[in-house]
Amino acid sequence: MPASYAYLGPEGTFTEVALRTLPEAATRELIPYVSVQSALDAVRAGEAEAAFVPIENSVEGGITTTLDELVAGAPLTIYREVLLSITFALLVRPGTELTDIKTVSAHPAAQPQVRNWLRTHLPDATWESAASNADAARLVQEGRYDAAFAGEFAAARYGLRALETGIHDAENAQTRFVLVGRPSRPAAPTGADKTSVVLWQRDDHPGALRDLLGEFASRGINLMLLQSRPTGAGIGNYCFCIDAEGHISDRRMAEALRGLKRICLQVRFLGSYPRADITPAEARPTLPGTSDEEFTAAADWVARCQDGRF
Repeated sequence: MPASYAYLGPEGTFTEVALRTLPEAATRELIPYVSVQSALDAVRAGEAEAAFVPIENSVEGGITTTLDELVAGAPLTIYREVLLSITFALLVRPGTELTDIKTVSAHPAAQPQVRNWLRTHLPDATWESAASNADAARLVQEGRYDAAFAGEFAAARYGLRALETGIHDAENAQTRFVLVGRPSRPAAPTGADKTSVVLWQRDDHPGALRDLLGEFASRGINLMLLQSRPTGAGIGNYCFCIDAEGHISDRRMAEALRGLKRICLQVRFLGSYPRADITPAEARPTLPGTSDEEFTAAADWVARCQDGRF
């Protein structure tokens, strides 16, 4: 497989900036793709070793395009994640002033992060979505739109001027990006890990979601993301994308996944990987019996009972 990483392009996206924070990126050819779908399909087709794409932001939650691509199609696995603080600049062609702007463009995920600023400063401007923030900058360069919300660093790449900088509606906004490859054995646990899965219910009944979440709660596993996505089978049919603290090699996580496999119609394992914030996962102290040592001791006791060694 080629030593290359695909990423959501074109050049000058926040995705590229985040990707370049990975040490291994310095030894790979970094290839921009026009969409999340095409970047992930490059991995599935063997054209790239891995793809780097946005998956969540702290303002709007999960990025549905990425989640849906991981839910459907040939399985892929998350191996790394990166958190990047996000602020936007308003990029324009030289000579453009705020009063000249009638159309603005950016990736759809950017809109909720600049909505209030836009309402205050450009209330009459028309929003046009682009495949990425850098692609919006390219379209401004070509004259398609008057301004783009993108990283300030993209201005020089596209011959634009940062008319306004430091734009954000929410302080300390962050976007989470993931490095995704073809399925293989998860990396060894670090003690500060995250496990991602997709769950499909067998049927819709009162308490169905509670049953799924109970497999985590009863084992003291904290959830970090829970987002429903339509399955396409009709109104009311959903699967659930979940990020949970811990690694599949942890006894309590393995027990939870076994329980989910028993009660779910389908479980898709998306990977166990190091957390970007390096925060160790801990079993909640209010739930005795949820440590790995206690799970091991309980399993050993059952084995002794099965052998007649009470």
